[in-house]
Amino acid sequence: MTTAVAAPTVPSPPPPERSRRAKRTRAGLLDSVSGWMFAGPATLLVLGLSIFPAGWALVLSLQKWNGFSPPEYVGGANYARLVTDEAFFDAVLHTVVYTAMFVPLSVLAGLFLAVALNRRIRFIGIYRTAIFVPFVASAAATGILSTYLFNPQYGLVNNVLRMLSLPSQGWLEDPSQSMVVITIMSLWGQAAFTTVIYLAALQDVPAELLEAARIDGAGKWQTFWRIVWPQLTPVTVFITIWQTIGAIQLFDLVYTTTRGGPLGATKTIVYFLWEKAFRTLDFGYGSAAAYVLFGVTLLTTVGVVVYSRRKNMEAF
Repeated sequence: MTTAVAAPTVPSPPPPERSRRAKRTRAGLLDSVSGWMFAGPATLLVLGLSIFPAGWALVLSLQKWNGFSPPEYVGGANYARLVTDEAFFDAVLHTVVYTAMFVPLSVLAGLFLAVALNRRIRFIGIYRTAIFVPFVASAAATGILSTYLFNPQYGLVNNVLRMLSLPSQGWLEDPSQSMVVITIMSLWGQAAFTTVIYLAALQDVPAELLEAARIDGAGKWQTFWRIVWPQLTPVTVFITIWQTIGAIQLFDLVYTTTRGGPLGATKTIVYFLWEKAFRTLDFGYGSAAAYVLFGVTLLTTVGVVVYSRRKNMEAF
């Protein structure tokens, strides 16, 4: 009697679509793991240097602590003290004045230089590099340079004025002129940033639009105002927000030149909180001023973004 042996069943291959989907999933998972292996350490470092200090500063703003004795919880007393502190409001006023001078001038200077450099002329690469060099200079170098240029006794600017039979100025030693000098030196370094951003945006303007405007008989000014400027509006919003945030946080140039003088005329918000925290060792009060600065910066950014979106000038 013979016994029939059943042939082994061979599993059917998975559908091609399911196999491809599984391969894509595995490939995506491997890419994610590889990416986080590279970016993970840097991400942890950034979070550790931003989130933890921010949380600790919030706790300190509710305390009275000089760095040595045990901290004392005072609640919102530090914030209430800011409301009645005339020195703090003077620092706010100085920061607002500086921002009102610096931001429009930096945007206009960057736009003017970018338009001037957006052409095919000889040695254009050298000109563009020369414009960008001040941006990479350190604040200390810029401060030392401004001190020598605007020194009332032996500064280069006053020497030029004397040669022209004009009266010498006090510059950094004059309370009415010191913030103007700091604004000028800030423009010397920061206008290069706005120039580079505008130059990149100008080179992205479609050439066919410019050619169509030229064929239609539009002049240079009409072409810029009707064609180029609408293309630059989102970039202008971004630059305005960026420069405003930088202006509100002004510290390094003040520290390397006037140290808040003369007579406190250049004491900004950041210099005020640095002075309270690290010179008088009132860390709680300085942290409260820092959080007020954070709130002002956040509200300013949100306000500009909302306004730009309502006007269809989105940059983010």
